[in-house]
Amino acid sequence: MIAIVDYNAGNIKSVCNALDRLGAEYVLTDQASCIESAAKVILPGVGNAAEAMRELRERGLVETIRGLRRPVLGICVGMQLMCRHSEEGDTPCMDIFDCDVRRFVPAPDAKVPHMGWNAISNLEKKLFTGIPRGSFVYFVHSYRPDLCQDTIATCRHGADMFSAALKYEKFYGTQFHPEKSGGVGEKILQNFLAL
Repeated sequence: MIAIVDYNAGNIKSVCNALDRLGAEYVLTDQASCIESAAKVILPGVGNAAEAMRELRERGLVETIRGLRRPVLGICVGMQLMCRHSEEGDTPCMDIFDCDVRRFVPAPDAKVPHMGWNAISNLEKKLFTGIPRGSFVYFVHSYRPDLCQDTIATCRHGADMFSAALKYEKFYGTQFHPEKSGGVGEKILQNFLAL
């Protein structure tokens, strides 16, 4: 059973729909005991990092998530919350990934938010098995994680190169939305489910 963490963040329905298409069994929950007993955990999210962290703290889920020893996938804001710190609201995060989250600097060739399809490169680890370098995935974000030792995929937006995906131990994160990324995203979700 997969636990999708319910913490009042956006985009949960899209993740549920993607798992339905894959025939995966899941439960939407904010109960620590259910999250701890799940085979895999997904932390989705669209929204504000400061508000999202507040919701996780109010539900007592920060230490629950940090203590998990099974595969965890953070998506978009869900991944950003697993970093050290976010510039969005000057927010201390869960400090799982060894990097900070910073706002994109607007430029003529790099509008903010970064929204739409973009190519990912430097793919590593099992999450990207069968995914060719340069595959396109769907992004919607104004903040992005730095490059760091946990980076397992990169993307460029204007002059900014950033972590499109991160991994530390059993924790994975994607800045893009696999649930909105067509066949490539579906394959990434299948790879996560197969971990």
